[in-house]
Formats: sequence, C-alpha cells, structure tokens
Amino acid sequence: MKIIIIGTAYPLRGAMAQLNGILANYLSEDNDVEIFSFKRQYPKLLFPGKSQEDTSGNDIIKKEIPNTQILDSINPFNWRSTARRIANKNPDLLILRFWIPFFAPAFYTICRYVKKKTGAKVLFICDNVIPHEHRPGDNFLIKLIFKAGDYFIIHSKSVEEDLKKFVNGKPYKLTPHPIYNIFGEAAGKEESKRFLKNDFNIDVENEKVILFFGYVRKYKGLNYLIEAMPDILKKIKVRLLIVGEFYEDESVTKDRIRDLKLEKNISVVSDYVPNEKVKYFFCASDCVVLPYIDATQSGITQIAYYYDKPVIATDVGGLSEVVLNNKTGFIIEPKIPEQLLTAL
Repeated sequence: MKIIIIGTAYPLRGAMAQLNGILANYLSEDNDVEIFSFKRQYPKLLFPGKSQEDTSGNDIIKKEIPNTQILDSINPFNWRSTARRIANKNPDLLILRFWIPFFAPAFYTICRYVKKKTGAKVLFICDNVIPHEHRPGDNFLIKLIFKAGDYFIIHSKSVEEDLKKFVNGKPYKLTPHPIYNIFGEAAGKEESKRFLKNDFNIDVENEKVILFFGYVRKYKGLNYLIEAMPDILKKIKVRLLIVGEFYEDESVTKDRIRDLKLEKNISVVSDYVPNEKVKYFFCASDCVVLPYIDATQSGITQIAYYYDKPVIATDVGGLSEVVLNNKTGFIIEPKIPEQLLTAL
C-alpha cells in the first residue's frame, strides 16, 4: 500500500512530530511510506515557545523514508501545490494527525484534492478533537476537516465522545496511546543522577525525586503541585523536577517557588529536552506526577511506563484509562493537594 503521512515531523519538534516518525517507521515495514511535513508549521507570531525545531542529535525517522518539508500552514497557494505533488504519488491512504483546528483549512484543501484525483482514503489520528484552549470558530473548522475523513483513530473515551459529535457515524477505532520507545534504553538510577548533576547542575543524589515533564501550560495544573509541596515536605524528603518549556509566563511559577521558599526543593529546567537526554530525567525519578485539571490523554504516561515508573495522575480526560489505580500508580481528584500528598 502507498501511504502518505501529512503533518509535522523531524526536524520539527514535539510529541506529534515524534509520533508521526514512529508511525512511519512501523508502517514502512510492510508498505511504501512517505512523509510530507511543514516547512512552516506556525507563524512565529502565534507560536508560544522558543523554537519550533528539534535540537536532538538524531532523526528518529528511518533514512529510507522520504521526508519532504513542503507544507506552509498559512499559504493557500502552497496547499494546492502540495496537494498536486501528493496526488502525483497516487497514494492509497493519507494519514493525518489532528490535535488543533488551526491546520484544518490546509489539511482539508489537500485531502479534498487528493481524494478527487486519486480516490485515496483518509485516516485521521485524533489526539484531541476539541482543543484544550477552545477558540471561536473551532467547531466550524473541526466539522470542515472531518468531512474529508473516511476513518478515525482516537486514544481515549473522552475523545471518543467528542468525536461522535462531528463524524456522523463514520468508522473509528479507540486504541490507547502507544508507548514511547524512541528515547533509548533505561539507564541506572545512579548513572542518571550523575548525568543530571553534570549536565544540568541538579544534585539529587540522596533524595527521592518526583517528576513533572513536558510543556508547561495552564491546563496541566502545575500550580497545584507546587502549592502542595510545603505539606509534602513535612512528610517526605523529596525533590520536584519541573522539566519542560513554558508556554505561559515562567516568572509566575518561579516567583511562587520563591515565595514558598522552595528553591532548594524544586528544580526547574525550562527548556525543550533533546531526545537523547529524556531518559535520564525519568530514570532518576521515583514517580511521575500529572496534576492536570483538563486532559484528553497524555504521552507522558507512556514515557513513564517505558521506564517502569509509577504515575500519579488526576481523574480527568482519559488519564484514568491508562493509569491503573493502585497498580501502575494512583488516580486522584484534580485541585486537591491532600490527595496528592497521600498518593506520594
């Protein structure tokens, strides 16, 4: 089968780019696979982070898989030329990952053209249907893009309920978010702690470690974890590692840490972590905490599982579907620091 994956991929960074790379690798074992990625994913004005490029030292995509950076998310003329180029490949299947409506106009234009010219089917893998930060016009754009879809994959029951509102009986499959296996085999805890000390000046040699990992955004509830830390420290000697680029005002978090006199108990790495360094944060940790106040699912759990780390997560979205309470971690109610302390 000729399969075209349309969407973000290396050298762009982030979970969606990584997942597209992993998907391409597996599908290429039995199919002819190509990737058509972005040359401009977000205009700089709309991008909240420091950079859109992956700083990792390796490309996870197999070298034999063509990966063309061609798509411009905001240029309609580019959408048509990209669609023609994809149609010339005569694909049997287009696969697109959907997580925000911003890309709907570009994706719809391409899918509609390619389907008309080639008869290709379209599969959407929906990490979200309704975005975490909902904006006017989102529902219109979601309805528009899903008109082009023939099949859908979702990763949680909460996203399934959202999908049903838009697809009018089209076939879909619910399958859990896959485990991440791209960050390397586990390192020993002592080795990992030495790495953090040498590379990040974080000394946790004699401490228990809890990890908050990933982009820092309001819906992830980091502030509730920080507010719980004074009571946690009365019971447990522990270090909290906050690791990930801030998509909100970083100074608010650091000021609160300072106000609570937690500078020695909380370490912040406010940057994107290259693939080859991710494992050391997980392997140095004793558990991973997801204090989210809203969610669909989270790939952070799937990284934690790869490194055999228990997860404390709030009962929002699909988190409780993959964190098995009292077995692979604990499920707690959001915004309740006392439950977080008990779980720890």
